[in-house]
Amino acid sequence: MASLTIRNLNDDIKSQLRQQAAAHGHSMEQEARLILSAAVSQPASNESFVQRLQNRFKGLDTSVLQQPERTEVPPALDLSSVEDR
Repeated sequence: MASLTIRNLNDDIKSQLRQQAAAHGHSMEQEARLILSAAVSQPASNESFVQRLQNRFKGLDTSVLQQPERTEVPPALDLSSVEDR
């Protein structure tokens, strides 16, 4: 079996890992192994961000959503004080 050393680990992350390991009844090393195994065993998605969003909300009944009335046109942005670069 291989070994892995993780340098410059944030103290808060280490503390959270210790707490999570204790809650699951594992050592910190075992908890880290389980987290890493779960992370790399998930298949990579070939879907774009937009496709994932569309799939996430597919089937959502949007007819119940009401659009607010727009009564005022927002004022144009004043760019007169911006310098050309």
